[in-house]
Amino acid sequence: MESRLAIISIIVEDRTESGKVNALLSEYGTYIKGRMGLPYPERKVNVLAVVIDAPMEKINSLSGKLGMIAGVSAKAFCSKL
Repeated sequence: MESRLAIISIIVEDRTESGKVNALLSEYGTYIKGRMGLPYPERKVNVLAVVIDAPMEKINSLSGKLGMIAGVSAKAFCSKL
């Protein structure tokens, strides 16, 4: 299966759901190349960027599962390569 490079942008509005986010990222850890998290206390959110190199079905699966967590928004942006 062809692998794609993507970045998944995540906004966590409910910090009590951070454990679920981290559990999912660990589950897909073999595909994750890097991640950066920034707390934004003025807005009471956390912002994460996850770089992933995986088949499209894995990228879509992770992004979709993240987006189904209450208080979490996620969007994947894929390279054209």
